[in-house]
Amino acid sequence: MNIIEKHQQEKKTMKPLEKNVAEKLLRIKAVKLQPANPFVWASGWKSPIYCDNRKTLSYPSIRNFIKLQLARIISEKYENVDTIAAVATGAIAQGSMVAEELNLPFVYIRSTPKDHGLENLIEGDLKPGSRVVVIEDLISTGGSSLKAVEAVRDSGCNVMGMVAIFSYGLMIASKRFKEAKVELTTLCNYDAILDEALRTDYIDESEIKTLQQWRKDPAKWNPQ
Repeated sequence: MNIIEKHQQEKKTMKPLEKNVAEKLLRIKAVKLQPANPFVWASGWKSPIYCDNRKTLSYPSIRNFIKLQLARIISEKYENVDTIAAVATGAIAQGSMVAEELNLPFVYIRSTPKDHGLENLIEGDLKPGSRVVVIEDLISTGGSSLKAVEAVRDSGCNVMGMVAIFSYGLMIASKRFKEAKVELTTLCNYDAILDEALRTDYIDESEIKTLQQWRKDPAKWNPQ
């Protein structure tokens, strides 16, 4: 099976929600694809894709749609959740809106403790023993997301799962989430983005191979 046939097969398993969110993210350029002119991440990795879900906050209809979908998933998957937590800074706005929608307490987790005052790592009133769902905007390697989970667990709470807007679907992230025993649900993913980009002629079939190769080994990927 060649790379195009594999992608066609993956399309058949995609859910309508994934495609719907992919269309919205591409339309407002929250996700950009540039296989011929790659981006450089903070880690130094070259990448043909860049995602900035904070852009969704500037579009009320999309912002509300994402809020409602995150809230719906939490309501359907997690009974008796006590608190919504968000990973700073990208997920704070959506996390707060989801907590408001579900009428639940809200906290957010910093990447590092505040360097003054109470030196909080978790901002808000998180009561020990709480059942918590963590909201993230983007899953890349999973490192920072799972660090937030660890902080919640260290505070004596039970992390029921994590819900995110988008995931690159990297193998290292899947491995880390499995090892950490954290259930991850995302509204959209890399395959759905590629499918929508191909459907709308944002990319053509000749670029699919390059885009798929990046995900196999992003640390070593070089388009040249």
